[in-house]
Amino acid sequence: MQRPCGLKFTRLGGLLILSSLILSPAPVRAQVLIHGSGPGGSVNIFNTDLAVLEAGEPRKDLACTVTPAKPTLGFDLRFHAGYEVAIPLKELSSETDNALNILFRVERQDHRDQPVYFAQHIRVPPIADAAKGDAFLQGGFDLGEGQYHVDWLMRDRSERVCSFYWDSEAAIPSKDRPMRLAIASGAIQRTDVEQFKEEPPVQRSTGAPPLAVKVLVNFAPQNSLSPALQPLDTTALVSILRSIVREPRIGKFSVTAFNMQEQRVVYRQQDADRIDFPALGEAVNKLNLGTVDLRRLGERHGDTEFLADLVRREVVSSHEERPDAFIFAGPKVLLDTNLPQDTLKEAGEVDFPVFYMNYNLNPQAVPWKDAISHTVHFFRGYEYTITKPRDLWLAVTEMVSRIVKSRNGRQTSSISGQ
Repeated sequence: MQRPCGLKFTRLGGLLILSSLILSPAPVRAQVLIHGSGPGGSVNIFNTDLAVLEAGEPRKDLACTVTPAKPTLGFDLRFHAGYEVAIPLKELSSETDNALNILFRVERQDHRDQPVYFAQHIRVPPIADAAKGDAFLQGGFDLGEGQYHVDWLMRDRSERVCSFYWDSEAAIPSKDRPMRLAIASGAIQRTDVEQFKEEPPVQRSTGAPPLAVKVLVNFAPQNSLSPALQPLDTTALVSILRSIVREPRIGKFSVTAFNMQEQRVVYRQQDADRIDFPALGEAVNKLNLGTVDLRRLGERHGDTEFLADLVRREVVSSHEERPDAFIFAGPKVLLDTNLPQDTLKEAGEVDFPVFYMNYNLNPQAVPWKDAISHTVHFFRGYEYTITKPRDLWLAVTEMVSRIVKSRNGRQTSSISGQ
């Protein structure tokens, strides 16, 4: 099957959620969020659509193939579920605009009386009768741990219907039970496409002074040749930062976001009690990885010099800021030459632990150490490979324990030296 050129459908990540309540008689419209009032309400939809959902029998008046996606736990610690729909272009051929209306509901198996409805209206441009291939649509929604049932239908302007039904389970392996998810068990929610939204307030520990950390994060794709940051990469890197922010014992943050491909710092925030994610997102979204500065083409080891200068400057300034830890985060940085040890020695001895949270989805394909690994090793630091959500949770847990132990050790040494 080939994907058609020139035909673009809206990804259903921003689906409308129609929770259980009374709506106006008008048909549901896309990009409108209706907040539910809890069990006992109702959703006003077309009787014909409701009959299809209740029937539970697949229909293909409008030919399509629905492939459910098994719920997977993301780095944001939410289960992401969904589906892909393939529609032969000949089914959509028309000299005028067509329209597809998708409506589906998701129910907890143990609470079938509390469905959550999703809908989307999709405009289809004119398509020639001779068009070949398939059009593809994708939809997504988030789930908490639990078992669910999905009733799904799609209707075109001619009232032809394609319907499908499936069961789905979001389950945490027993070894991952200690992880605290970011979505409640049994929850059914819209997938939030805004990755840089403000982080909700965190209840900080009150027993000891809050830890202060300095984070250098390389906002770059896994594939260094990619012309853009992929959503999966951005989600993972933002999730690393959010995992650090959500740790109750950490209360002060300094963040330096940079990009190795463009060899520039894109954002800085110093000694704050929270990370300004909207401002960070605005800066990251301005990255233009598909272009190359001609001046850099003549610099033989410009990337090494950039990283060396960045590390030296940030570590030296850390001596004045006195953070409790220094954290690198991001994908591997593979350079022709590693940072010279003389350059690293210029930064001086560090009296705080140094960590590297290496975001690497396929460590078997790239098993060798990169420039940041060698840098962290020079400072006698610790490296964690982040391949799965569990890796991130374990890394943050162990890292914070090491930071607390290091600070307590420094305080003890300071008291005994008086």
